[in-house]
Amino acid sequence: MESTAHLRFLRMSPRKLSVVAALIRGKPVEAALNILKFTKRAAALPVEKLIKSAVANATDLSKGQVDVDTLYVKTISVDQGPTQRRFMPRAMGRATPIKKKTAHVHVVLAEAKK
Repeated sequence: MESTAHLRFLRMSPRKLSVVAALIRGKPVEAALNILKFTKRAAALPVEKLIKSAVANATDLSKGQVDVDTLYVKTISVDQGPTQRRFMPRAMGRATPIKKKTAHVHVVLAEAKK
């Protein structure tokens, strides 16, 4: 039994998110949530909420038949979303570009073999 959850258009750089995603890839859900709880990065909070959403999806899809303790993070991927382009005025009439990046995060949880 696999369950998925997607977080799209998160206003955070994919490079910052991929560091946090690498910490929990392949870990059991309980261990992953503990790691994210004590990680001092801003990307840890949205990824933690995404994992909890995937767990809720797993229990909802299986109508309560899945054991949450046996779930693990099978895959987690971070992709780049659309970039918002803004400009900041600078000296002597110039303008410099500002790129506000977004990210898409996809997570798949699966049951571990007993």
